[in-house]
Amino acid sequence: MSYQLTDSFGRTINNLRVSVTDQCNFRCIYCMPEVGMIFQPREEILTFEEITRFVGIVTELGISKLRLTGGEPTVRKDLPVLLRMLAAVPGVQDMAMTTNGFLLKKMSRDMFEAGLPRINVSMDSLDEEKFKEMTRRDVLHKVLDGLEEATRYFQLPIKINVVAMKGYTEDELLDFAELARTGPYQVRFIEFMPLDADRSWTRDQVLDGAEIIERIGARWPLDAVKRPDQREPADLFRFRDGKGEIGLIASVSEPFCGSCNRIRITADGKLRTCLFSIDETDIKALLRGGASDGDIAETVIEAVRHKEPGHHINEPDFVQPERTMSSIGG
Repeated sequence: MSYQLTDSFGRTINNLRVSVTDQCNFRCIYCMPEVGMIFQPREEILTFEEITRFVGIVTELGISKLRLTGGEPTVRKDLPVLLRMLAAVPGVQDMAMTTNGFLLKKMSRDMFEAGLPRINVSMDSLDEEKFKEMTRRDVLHKVLDGLEEATRYFQLPIKINVVAMKGYTEDELLDFAELARTGPYQVRFIEFMPLDADRSWTRDQVLDGAEIIERIGARWPLDAVKRPDQREPADLFRFRDGKGEIGLIASVSEPFCGSCNRIRITADGKLRTCLFSIDETDIKALLRGGASDGDIAETVIEAVRHKEPGHHINEPDFVQPERTMSSIGG
């Protein structure tokens, strides 16, 4: 593809996050309230045909990587049908999905056969009681069963995403590191970000990446991995003895906004040029209002041209978005 979708800061955008639903079967403390969550009416959610049409338009603009998110994407009815449709779009070179793992035991084979090669699994604790506290669901055993099933189908190592929060993550760092050393997994620690529904986030709740690396490295020495594509959000570290690797997404303490290559489409059809965008572009209105593919492409180009320089989390002018992580799409 000769066209390159670029913003005013010279960043090339080739990665689209597609939220297929805002609904979720967990109620994680850093994302949703325990009760009272209000979801979008079904008719407000993009159809499979609308999602596929939009993906086809943006691949013509240079988008080549897709990641399906939610909410929890596996609760979207007939998800493998959408996967098959997206896998057939010319220009899609890589497709992945982030899931909480609860339905992987049931769905891994169907999703893989539909064309999904890679997954990330969000799993913030290996302790049953702590997992129950964090997700408000007593289902760690089902997630672990699903993770095991997933290793039979998806590209290895499977990435495990761990939200790093003080008071929760510190005493499990070595357990997660051991998981990365002994299984077909790459554990990635993601600093807790201010996208919680309770809007109670504070900077001192964030377990900094530097502390994570220091603690794990004191037990098993680590070496930073140099990669040709430095636009990936995770910094990788390999255990010096060769037994696996871990990742670190230090989006709060060491923002990587300067190399960001991502845009997002929410489940209800709003284009967001940053996870922390205050403004959105209504793509659904265009899709349902008779706009041509060319009109939609020009709208995307204009929105990307005004992509934010960064998220401003560590700056006085930071404003937390009204939307929570589940309604944006991670």
